[in-house]
Amino acid sequence: MEKRYPKNIELRKKSRLLIVTFDTEEVFEFSAEFLRVYSPSADVKGHSPGQAVLQVGKEDATVDDVEPIGNYAVRLIFGDGHDTGLYTWGYLYEMGRQKKEYWDNYLEALELAGHVRGGTNDDS
Repeated sequence: MEKRYPKNIELRKKSRLLIVTFDTEEVFEFSAEFLRVYSPSADVKGHSPGQAVLQVGKEDATVDDVEPIGNYAVRLIFGDGHDTGLYTWGYLYEMGRQKKEYWDNYLEALELAGHVRGGTNDDS
């Protein structure tokens, strides 16, 4: 697969969205909740397959800052202090292309865990 690079990354704090425009002209909007529950950090994904930790109660997540990491990723600084995941261009592109599937998987996992999602944010 050909590598994709963002042309623009815009943080909209008030609406709690990160908007990423790739070199393909595809534009992906990610809610802070979506980005927080799919953080690529070890404390969310685990250290090996099958160790992922379901993130609950992130409906009100905020992104306070976006820090560029070289020319391959960004670090998102969340309002709850979480800041250890590096969102590579490839990961952001994959999440954008498969957002509905990711979101549906998250909602299903919450339901199976017996968690009732309290937010109004909908990433479908």
